[in-house]
Amino acid sequence: GDGDTMGRWGTLGHLEDIGDPLGRLGESLGPQAHGGLRVPLGISGCSWGVFRYLWRVSGHPNVLRLYNYFHDRKRVYLILEYAPRGELYKELQKCHHFDEQRSATVMEELADALIYCHRKKVIHRDIKPENLLMGLKGELKIADFGWSVHAPSLRRRTMCGTLDYLPPEMVEGRPHDEKVDLWCLGVLAYELLVGRPPFESASHGDTYRRITTVDLHFPASMSEGARDLIGRLLRHRPAERLPLRGVLEHPWVQANSRRVLPPGPPGTHGTS
Repeated sequence: GDGDTMGRWGTLGHLEDIGDPLGRLGESLGPQAHGGLRVPLGISGCSWGVFRYLWRVSGHPNVLRLYNYFHDRKRVYLILEYAPRGELYKELQKCHHFDEQRSATVMEELADALIYCHRKKVIHRDIKPENLLMGLKGELKIADFGWSVHAPSLRRRTMCGTLDYLPPEMVEGRPHDEKVDLWCLGVLAYELLVGRPPFESASHGDTYRRITTVDLHFPASMSEGARDLIGRLLRHRPAERLPLRGVLEHPWVQANSRRVLPPGPPGTHGTS
């Protein structure tokens, strides 16, 4: 009933029956039984908007899967795929930077997942290491449902915070579309290879300036292929940025990626 602490189980075909619940991140749980199968799950509370986003894009192998939900009068609780290897951000902090093979693998996984998201009319807008998790084999899982807001351990510990990943059009207050994700891919590729984002500065003002002027400098150690990919993504004019298909087909990605999981089955991946 309405006073039931655990709430009611729902099905993914009846989203509009939930109303507009509010919530916060709950605890991650270990393996739980669901639908007759033992699968590793995490249960969390979330907002209605986050729930709709997850439902729309769940199904790609590089997006954290939504299995089901239940709700009470105040919250919706999601039963989510468990990412046993944790956050990419912590892994990057531990390693300082990734080699070309690992960085290119992330680029291929993300580009494929974002093609899928964009096809579903979802713009991510916040691709960064804090919002990326790793599955059992190290495969990438996009996991952006407000976690970085609620879990302090996932927050970027720099003066400029997430400003480092904002594209020029958002910094300048101009309209933006799905091409903001292309910019974020370029920033991410740079940070994975170098260990810091490309426009990181001592103050917000300096970071704003470097982003809007695309003040981009590559270390001497970065290969020409990586420079070419990043340079094609970090363009001030969104229309000039390398499209996601171009990321997948880029020679540097093709030569270095060691993707663990193949693209999902027909209809659930970006490269179909």
